Amino acid sequence: MTDAQETTTGARLRAVRQARELSQYAVARMARVSRQAVSNVESGLSEPSLRVAFALSRALGMTVEDLFGPANRPPSIPVRPVAPPGGDGARVTLASVGDQLVALPLRGGATSRSGFLPASGLITQSEHDPAGTGNARPVGTLRPTLVAAGCDPALPLLEAPLALLDPPIAFTWWQCSSRQALALAAAGLVHVAGTHLRWQGDDYTASPAAELLPQGGQVIRFSSWQEGLVLRPELAGEVSGIKAAARLGLRLVNREPGAEARSLLDRELTAAEIQPSQLPGYNTQATGHLHVAAAIAAGLADAGIASEPAALAYGLAFIPLASEHFDLVIPAAHLNAREVQGLLKVLSSTWLLDQIANLPGYDPARCGEQLGTLRPLPSSA
Repeated sequence: MTDAQETTTGARLRAVRQARELSQYAVARMARVSRQAVSNVESGLSEPSLRVAFALSRALGMTVEDLFGPANRPPSIPVRPVAPPGGDGARVTLASVGDQLVALPLRGGATSRSGFLPASGLITQSEHDPAGTGNARPVGTLRPTLVAAGCDPALPLLEAPLALLDPPIAFTWWQCSSRQALALAAAGLVHVAGTHLRWQGDDYTASPAAELLPQGGQVIRFSSWQEGLVLRPELAGEVSGIKAAARLGLRLVNREPGAEARSLLDRELTAAEIQPSQLPGYNTQATGHLHVAAAIAAGLADAGIASEPAALAYGLAFIPLASEHFDLVIPAAHLNAREVQGLLKVLSSTWLLDQIANLPGYDPARCGEQLGTLRPLPSSA
């Protein structure tokens, strides 16, 4: 075997394994091959058989061509974006969900948590067909990744305990409204949808999630918090609710359609007999509770509907309007996936419960509790 060949087989396998902090034994167990087979390939003593090559590639979340093919360039591969990713060269996060590869655009508010996030792929085709497929070129290695969608900014706390599992699981999060999260889950684009839509008691079969996720799934509690009117601190004594905010002509920062926060605002407006046009800024759209709070803290708006933890994080005034439960809805098709099984393990971990409990405004008392089952809806056919 030449040095070039060794570089494209054994050394690449070893580099991928070490980058993920996996032992040879862990990779062998994931691929259901012997540790000696992994060692022989890495050391250049033998070429992997087709069966071993497929098993190792699948276990590491890569294609055979990426792991054992020519090293000159990674090939473009079909992906399904969760949202329009932009033109050629647009940065995305790639992750396997079921039997497909999804792409989460790294743009706008998704580019950072406090700085730029690393990309695992680049879009190689700016136009996508009506089915939502496209192409991307992987950057680096693709790791088993739990893909979540929803609006609770505590979701990224899952990243640390998932990374400590053996084998480790990465985490990525698409921040969106509850209804969009369920739509992505129904389309097979995420492993789990986070939602705080209003349930009808404990009857989950009659909940909004049952309609939006017709294939059924499990509902698991993540956290609880208050949702309400967030205000600039100096307005705390002047404003007691939506009616006072409208009377004073306060500038509003609103959430996107499909967000429960926007629905809560609409219910409050209806109860107060106020038209949305009476609130300046009603047609603005901020994605996520922290974005609402950030806009108010920056002086871009006077008020908005968001969670109490978001208001406390920015030192803003808060008037509670509703108690919310943020639940994780897992489609039935993904319940046995390695990524979801890892999620179920860490939801009850002491580290995660302590982290959520130490966030002002959060209640993790029932975190990890299975709340109900969404039965598949009957086919209209």
